[in-house]
Amino acid sequence: MDALARWRILRLHIEDAIPLATLARETDIGLRTLQRWKKDYLSGGIDALRTATRADRGSRRTSSDLVAFVERLALTRPRPSIATLHRLARDEAEREGVEPPGYYAVRSIVQSLDPALVTLALEGPASYRDKHELVFRRRAARPNATWQADHTELDTSLAVRTGNLSAPG
Repeated sequence: MDALARWRILRLHIEDAIPLATLARETDIGLRTLQRWKKDYLSGGIDALRTATRADRGSRRTSSDLVAFVERLALTRPRPSIATLHRLARDEAEREGVEPPGYYAVRSIVQSLDPALVTLALEGPASYRDKHELVFRRRAARPNATWQADHTELDTSLAVRTGNLSAPG
């Protein structure tokens, strides 16, 4: 929900004096949320109702060694469940003396693995070739750098009968 939509709801309380408890029931927005919006609005106006983006968005708090540990285990055959990976990662974090990752952090690490790498590790090279190699193997550095042709045998007997080719010998 953007700042303007929040203001439209909050305006009913500020300008029309509708109690926040009534707004909470009618809009299915929690009373505490509406109180926080009101406090933000009174301190900074409509701009204060915008959702702030996290400063650490897109980065991991899990140590790189622990991420590599989870990735290595996720690529073993048979692939362990996320719950098993989480337990093993928690145990490894205790051994290393670092903060253990949460379940969703482990799931995020596993889901961010390259699908081609997962296919190669879990299903083997034949499956990898069938699914990924044709797409990724031939990439041209510049236009017209790669040419591809299809070889089909020519039926020469038809050409000889019509007189388009001379018969050998």
